[in-house]
Amino acid sequence: MHTFLGIDYPTMWFLIVGALFSGYAILDGFDLGAGAWHLFFKEDRSRRIALNAVGPVWDGNEVWLVIGGGALFAGFPEAYATLFSAMYIPFILFLGFLIFRAVSIEFRGEEPMKWWRNTWDIAYSISSAMMALLLGVVLGNVLMGIGMDNNFVFTGSWLEFLNPYSLVVGLTTLALFMVHGAIYLSMKTEGQLFDKIARLLRRSIRVFVILFVIITVISVFYFSHLTDRFMDKPILFIVPALAFLSIANVPRLASKGKYVRSFIFSALSISFLLILVAIELYPVIILNSADMESSMTIYNAASSDKALGVMLTITAIGFPLVIAYTVFVYRTFWGKVKLDETSY
Repeated sequence: MHTFLGIDYPTMWFLIVGALFSGYAILDGFDLGAGAWHLFFKEDRSRRIALNAVGPVWDGNEVWLVIGGGALFAGFPEAYATLFSAMYIPFILFLGFLIFRAVSIEFRGEEPMKWWRNTWDIAYSISSAMMALLLGVVLGNVLMGIGMDNNFVFTGSWLEFLNPYSLVVGLTTLALFMVHGAIYLSMKTEGQLFDKIARLLRRSIRVFVILFVIITVISVFYFSHLTDRFMDKPILFIVPALAFLSIANVPRLASKGKYVRSFIFSALSISFLLILVAIELYPVIILNSADMESSMTIYNAASSDKALGVMLTITAIGFPLVIAYTVFVYRTFWGKVKLDETSY
């Protein structure tokens, strides 16, 4: 088996796919969270400011989802096929809400009528919230496992994804993204809108902490396979410890008005939580809820070593370009939002 920097190709691609989805969760997570807050702002000016806070970056953030999905398809086609077969409905709903969110952002300011803008405001906010919720639902099902036969063909029912555990994971994800989004909006706003967002942030942190404790207790006591790796290698407990510390730093720094640092720790919290997922699964990529021993691993789901090697070269060239573009956009539009004739 070929290796790169001492790491075999399937493991390297497992890390690459994980990094891409982590980047998407961090970047699109805050604008989904900001969108979920949109209807809490009553004045048209406040909604315009909130919309223009994410306006220059939201479409670039979605690039990470496209690349992540492409990397999963190219690197682990078996996993891609099984996951989309099992999660067809949530993925189609996600795509629909993604389209509505984009259309809402672009169409809202095209007409001055109040009913027109309110209609797109509602579509924008609901779409943002539902996208965050559906991402969490998919993650919850991945953590639980998906029913498959020996050929990794999905054997469950079409509504199997609507289970209590996954719905709670979905709500927790939505709450986390709303915290993330509120911190971002705090960095981009001032005056009365800033004060209101600060109050919403405090409330959302409390809701997230409650949901996070609930999902942690359920995971530990009802899904033992999620903790086996940590019991076997106690050194790995440093990752959940870092996750807890990062989460604790979010309200601490926000209460002191240090929103940039709070945002960094919010992003780190998302990263550490997804690293936890990776540790819990590796080398499995999709758990078989019918028989954990016959789960799909990165080795029996991966493309050939030759294909992985070629794509690794392409990734080495393209990934720095994506990073450079992302840094350029955020540096260009850094600072508080100022409305002008070019604003949404």
